[in-house]
Amino acid sequence: MSKTNTETGTLVSILETESGESKAGKSWTRRSFVIETDAKYNPTICFGLFGEEKCQMIEGFEVGATIEVAFNISSREYNGKYYNDINAWQINEVGAVESAREIPAETSDIDEDVPF
Repeated sequence: MSKTNTETGTLVSILETESGESKAGKSWTRRSFVIETDAKYNPTICFGLFGEEKCQMIEGFEVGATIEVAFNISSREYNGKYYNDINAWQINEVGAVESAREIPAETSDIDEDVPF
């Protein structure tokens, strides 16, 4: 049985959408957003949305909104170093059930050719 990772906090920033092409010629799209939690240590968390459809999940949320984010953590090795991603797959505005936005979690939708 797996545990669902969730975190609640205030949306403090929605970053610009990034896009490009992998070495294999596949196009990719990524967007990040940042929340501030009430944690005593390390309260700031940056989440990633990977893929055009997932990048749209953050649309309509305003900076300052309290949101709950469901996410997966993944790691991969590149040139002897490990890189971590915190990938959001559901975003809910706290207190507004009808605003839930979810994309089914996949095992890995990140192209392994991307060097970061």
